[in-house]
Amino acid sequence: MTQNEAIEKMKRYCAYQERCQIEVRQKLYGLGLNNDEIENILCNLIEQNFINEERFAKTFTRGKFRQKKWGKIKIKQHLKQKQISDYCIQTGLQEIDTESYVITLNFILLKKEKLLVDENNFTKKQKLAKYAITKGYENDLVWETLGN
Repeated sequence: MTQNEAIEKMKRYCAYQERCQIEVRQKLYGLGLNNDEIENILCNLIEQNFINEERFAKTFTRGKFRQKKWGKIKIKQHLKQKQISDYCIQTGLQEIDTESYVITLNFILLKKEKLLVDENNFTKKQKLAKYAITKGYENDLVWETLGN
């Protein structure tokens, strides 16, 4: 595959869905290109705004929060795995407003509570807290919400 063919293929890949550099880099390695070609292609895609890490962080954050109801901690961990900078992560997390964050936390706790049949209130709270924390919500916020 020539470099121009790879660039066109990656343009389509990035246009289909927001991508970060690491995803595009892995795709290019899969195509069998060498390091110099990959770096040239990445620079080209960044210059043409097909790859934008800040935009990716914002889109990723909105999507995971709205669709999967993930908390900020889990979103941040996944962005770090994708080697997104701390600045871009913070910018992305600003996409979640505090009011909707708390409303979503309450929603997932109520939904989970309906599924629990434990009659012991303490055990029920423990299970709810564990669930919300594994979804990526902050410990303090979860226990404060459950305390009410």
